[in-house]
Amino acid sequence: MNGILVLKKCKKPDDVLFINAALHFVKGKRQNQLTDEHIDRIIGTYQKRKEQERYSRRVGMKEIAENDFNLNISRYISTAEAEAEIDLAATHAELVRIDGEIRKRESLI
Repeated sequence: MNGILVLKKCKKPDDVLFINAALHFVKGKRQNQLTDEHIDRIIGTYQKRKEQERYSRRVGMKEIAENDFNLNISRYISTAEAEAEIDLAATHAELVRIDGEIRKRESLI
């Protein structure tokens, strides 16, 4: 994965803005492409220093130090989507119902 690292000498906030745009591109044969929309989103996020779930996050220097100054984007921003919760009671009830149907049909054979 490639990234862009922007360093500012006279940075006032005591944090680093991480932007994970790894999933925001148009797939190409030899090279992937950033559209104008993708570029605008990256620039807008950078300029406004805004946080967006699974896309950008401001991380304080204390947290970065606690991570041995590791600047790997995936350490601070996860693009994984949470899996849907499974209703165990409903699933169990459905399995019991199916088991009942199987037993009923087996008794007919």
